[in-house]
Amino acid sequence: MENDILLYVSLMLICGILLGRLSKLLKLPNVTGYLIAGLLLGPSVSNIIPAEMVSGFSIISDIALGFIAFSIGSEFSLKYFKRVGMAPIIIAITESLGATLLVTGILLLFGFDLKMSIMLGAIAAATAPAQTIAVINQYKAKGSLTSMLLSVVAIDDATALIGFGFATTIVNMIDSSKEFNLVLSLLTPIYEIIISLALGAAISLIMTLLFRWFKKSSNRLCIILSMIIFTYWAAVMLHGSPLLACMALGGVLVNIYDNIDNITAVSDAFNPPILMLFFVISGAGFQLSALKGIGLTGVIYVVFRVIGKWFGAWFGGKLTKQEEKINKYLGPTLMPQAGVALGLVAAASQLVPKYAPQIQVIILCSTFIYSLIGPATAKAALVKAGEIKIN
Repeated sequence: MENDILLYVSLMLICGILLGRLSKLLKLPNVTGYLIAGLLLGPSVSNIIPAEMVSGFSIISDIALGFIAFSIGSEFSLKYFKRVGMAPIIIAITESLGATLLVTGILLLFGFDLKMSIMLGAIAAATAPAQTIAVINQYKAKGSLTSMLLSVVAIDDATALIGFGFATTIVNMIDSSKEFNLVLSLLTPIYEIIISLALGAAISLIMTLLFRWFKKSSNRLCIILSMIIFTYWAAVMLHGSPLLACMALGGVLVNIYDNIDNITAVSDAFNPPILMLFFVISGAGFQLSALKGIGLTGVIYVVFRVIGKWFGAWFGGKLTKQEEKINKYLGPTLMPQAGVALGLVAAASQLVPKYAPQIQVIILCSTFIYSLIGPATAKAALVKAGEIKIN
């Protein structure tokens, strides 16, 4: 078994490198190649990496997501927020609401069940930062749109949790056959956010103390890895959001530690192989056979979630008087969906068990579609905005 794991990791890394290079030659982001490499290696195509082994690599995915969230949080300098004000929060709310309301409304217009429509609408609010961050890092995107994007995708995690909490309450109220606590239903997502932020803030204080004692980059990498993994674990154990907790870890650290550039440089040096493995594993987990079951509901979800986020981001940008390039190009960068959305699927399945298989297939298929299209769309938007320089 141990030999098999070593072989699979080796194959994933070399195939990721090769397909990443091929994607680059085709003018596509590297992450697209990593996902395709995983798909080719996984059970849907060659089955070189079997399904049980894909699920066994979840620890790598957790570590990668922790580092991605930490990286996003480290962009949350108070100096930046003093400059832009409430704009990222307002835009995060409007783009989340745009997706939720449009998906729910169109599904109802086509006559689908009210409870299923509400659940899918709530899940539509979530945005996965991983693919977009990979594009930003690969092409060294820089500018006002990139800064706004990093802020919005971080806050999006919180808005999605709050929105899902309200959706849960509405579905429980509709289903009179179930007993539920209204106050508890409303407070649960708020608790998740508060405990996650508090946890990240507390551990960031510990990190600053450790950095005073350990100056070497190798030691600091060990501290960063240890604290991110611990934060992720503690958030899960305390029923918080591990992504939000790791974002808070980076967000507080950037504002209380003077030499943050050194810390992010050490962290970024560790990222490439872990992130490559994460995307290859994500690709291997896609089930192509599920695509045939997506149906009209799935098509509506895939199309109108994107339209809702695009319009919501544009509206939020106009409302907060942003630059025209932010209003025009932020929406297309918010397409990817995974992480939080897949977690919300489990909760939605418990609330509407009758539609659980359909919801699971729709979200899995849409995740696959968004993962392949999203990075290229994000790159195109950033190029149009002049924040990626093409040589």
